[in-house]
Amino acid sequence: MWKYPYKTKPYEHQRNALNESANKNKWAYFMEMGTGKTKVTIDNIGFLYLKKQIQSVLVIAPKSVYTVWQNEIEIHLPDEIKYKIYKWNIDKPKDYDKLNKYDYLRIFLMNVEALSTKRGFDGACDYLLKNKLNFVVLDESTTIKNKSAKRTKNILKLRGLSRVRRILTGSPITKSPLDVYTQCQFLDQDLLGFSSYLAFRNRYAEMTDIPVGSGRYISVPKYYKRLQELEQKLKFFSTRIRKDQCLDLKPKVRQKRYIELEGEAKKIYEKLRTTALAIVEDSTISFSNKLTEIIKLHQVCNGFTKDDDGLVLGLHEQKLNVLNEILDETDGKVIIFANYIYNIEQIVAFLQHKYGKNTTVSIYGAVNVKDRQEAVKKIQEDPETKFIVINPTTGGFGLTLTAVNTVIYFSNNYNLEVRMQSEDRAHRMGQKGTVVYIDIVAKNTLDEAIMKSLINKGKVAAKTLGEEDLKSWLL
Repeated sequence: MWKYPYKTKPYEHQRNALNESANKNKWAYFMEMGTGKTKVTIDNIGFLYLKKQIQSVLVIAPKSVYTVWQNEIEIHLPDEIKYKIYKWNIDKPKDYDKLNKYDYLRIFLMNVEALSTKRGFDGACDYLLKNKLNFVVLDESTTIKNKSAKRTKNILKLRGLSRVRRILTGSPITKSPLDVYTQCQFLDQDLLGFSSYLAFRNRYAEMTDIPVGSGRYISVPKYYKRLQELEQKLKFFSTRIRKDQCLDLKPKVRQKRYIELEGEAKKIYEKLRTTALAIVEDSTISFSNKLTEIIKLHQVCNGFTKDDDGLVLGLHEQKLNVLNEILDETDGKVIIFANYIYNIEQIVAFLQHKYGKNTTVSIYGAVNVKDRQEAVKKIQEDPETKFIVINPTTGGFGLTLTAVNTVIYFSNNYNLEVRMQSEDRAHRMGQKGTVVYIDIVAKNTLDEAIMKSLINKGKVAAKTLGEEDLKSWLL
């Protein structure tokens, strides 16, 4: 291959990834978090631009990730390539036209959420129509795994306007092997060899009907089949890299700490569990209402409940007490993941009271982008800042937190992708030490069911990707 002028020296696995994909019009980088899939993609962009095969780029990524691309481009794109970047602004939807004034490499960064809107979709289409020698990146491609979602349908329509396409994700499978269908469709509708999703589904899953209320049923996978065949198909157009194959990172260390619900909390949990069982088994009740009952159970596991008016009522501080014990045993910096605002605010208040106000920062829905960036900078660089409390759905993607060596899950949810992404904020290139992961789990409750679900999803994903030797994930 023509010698590409790397700005940052690639690892061997990154060089190999570029070599096998550089001249392909459609390719998938299934590279685990921390292995450098963004760098490889930027090098691929630079390679094709210098070869005069592309003139423009459209990057589509989750809101929490897409702004990171600007920094990564500055770091990795060769100095001899002049470029201009425009970040999507819904209030100024036509401002991207300014890019067309330049003969430089034109780069348009869009958050995937914008593709759910008419303005965002029209903007992406217009940009690609005016820039036909284009390179389209779909970062965290699992964001289009739902074939019915509006953004999925809109992004698939961009395929016909794009010349070179790349999808990026640590793992294309977060819930089911069926997740890969729409992601591969974005690359090429014929890649997997099926004329429809139904045909694909029937090939790789045995379905069963379950009631969802009001006399309605939905089909869900009973089990999966022919996964080895699917694995072989994916290999023809993808690069799969796991961290244990290429990085000099120490293995993750996993622990669990248990609590047992007692007294009033246990009574409330059992009462809610009985109600939830009856509701789940009632075919006339909608799925969303069933889910609400499950969430109520999970909230009790995490120390609170809500009355009929939505007022939060604290029930116990058992997880907080265990967290305190863990921190008394822990040296170094710590990430604490929690799913509920009540717990996040509770944990932040506790840490700031015990250790000092400047020791703790947080990232969740109420924290603006600027403050999130400042929080990351503090935990990475400020010796006084010891703790960062994060909602994994909000801050579990796109952040580098390698100054941390302990990660505590105050609570989990069923989403495998969220768990995997959040774990690898600390366990990635730049991490010098061992990262310890500690789950605080309420025994004999929904907490344990969630852990079991994550393990099972991880095993199915590993089997589909040819990774039967998946480490004892979450075990």
